[in-house]
Amino acid sequence: MWSSSFWRQSLERMAKTFAQTLITVLGTSTTGLLNVGWKQALSVAALATVLSLLTSIVSSGVGPDDGPSLVSTEPATE
Repeated sequence: MWSSSFWRQSLERMAKTFAQTLITVLGTSTTGLLNVGWKQALSVAALATVLSLLTSIVSSGVGPDDGPSLVSTEPATE
């Protein structure tokens, strides 16, 4: 958790989570893009982003490397 690699990977995950959640919330709106509740949509996406960060922190040190994942990022060897 103390490496720059961990934080780069976590930030990437957070950005993806934010974008995916925001797109999902906006995509389920039936009122149209201009009439959507942007404050609520951004709030939901922000909460999902915080949960992504907390998941990365909890996962650090559990997997085989110091990354935010529970699985190895090394290619599988045969």
